Amino acid sequence: MAVVRPFDKLPALNSATVLLVGSDESLQQKLAEAILKEKKSFKISIHLATSLPLPSERDHLRPRIDLIAFMIDIKSKYSLKNVEASLAHVDASFFLGKVCFLVTGVGRVNYCSVQTNAVWKLGEVYCSPVLYCELELEGIRVATAQRLLRMLQICSGQIPGISALSFGSLIRNSADE
Repeated sequence: MAVVRPFDKLPALNSATVLLVGSDESLQQKLAEAILKEKKSFKISIHLATSLPLPSERDHLRPRIDLIAFMIDIKSKYSLKNVEASLAHVDASFFLGKVCFLVTGVGRVNYCSVQTNAVWKLGEVYCSPVLYCELELEGIRVATAQRLLRMLQICSGQIPGISALSFGSLIRNSADE
């Protein structure tokens, strides 16, 4: 059980890999399907995990991970605790623009178990963007998939002239204003 590192493998030409980490497997699956339906000019691999660390026995088969999206269900304190525990298994260099926090279930504020302030602080501590969405609604799920796909393009080097680090700082600066 090893720490996930961003640069321990060579990148594959015209391909990118995203890792969705979260306790709600059905929402992960819906988001993965929405990402795969989007039009793209490169091959995409999506890996799903309920938590980190990833099993080390399949490490030699796993492609380089370009983006990690931690999914936090606003209705579940377990979801937040799971993500917080998983963060210890991510190499610090991943937090240079290759991690985001995806907060789901924000359309049901009445059933909120997790304070949005706690998630916002998590994003600040790890210098990573926080995206709020409602994956149960197809339109928002498609928009979230498009947003993650664009972030993945940048994180995997598919967009010339912009790096994951500069993109991450751009997102953080726009959120501060």
